[in-house]
Amino acid sequence: MTDNRLAPGDTAPAFTLIDQDGNSVSLSDYAGRKVIVYFYPAAMTPGCTTQACDFRDSLNSLAGAGYQVLGISKDNAAKQKQFENKEHLNFPLLSDEDLAVHHAYSTWGPKSLYGKLIDGVIRSTFVIDEQGTIEQALYNVKATGHVAMLRKRLGIDAA
Repeated sequence: MTDNRLAPGDTAPAFTLIDQDGNSVSLSDYAGRKVIVYFYPAAMTPGCTTQACDFRDSLNSLAGAGYQVLGISKDNAAKQKQFENKEHLNFPLLSDEDLAVHHAYSTWGPKSLYGKLIDGVIRSTFVIDEQGTIEQALYNVKATGHVAMLRKRLGIDAA
């Protein structure tokens, strides 16, 4: 799957998924707005919690610069809701249990885990412009420090 990675200039694949509250959320709901879509392996795991809390804590500065944040994982909506409640998250967490959106964004595939090659979620972030075009496609990002790096790349000061 990794050979079909998205790149800047590509049209962001459309999707409609269920959020942590059971609402249907589509990328097209944000037409005319800038969106950060990030894929994470599993709710309530240490790295994913670090990353989600960094997005939570940076949401004011990101929103102030016109960005909406959407998190996507293979977790079901109930687990996403637990994650939201436990960490006081303040943005939509979308459930992609059948991995269709992961495949569309090439965020599911071979990766190394503790020295073993497995198929899994490739932690990735996409910055999508108002026209639905990918501005940045960042694969294999680190959970720690990722949001600060992203803000720097986007020219956004911390809140």
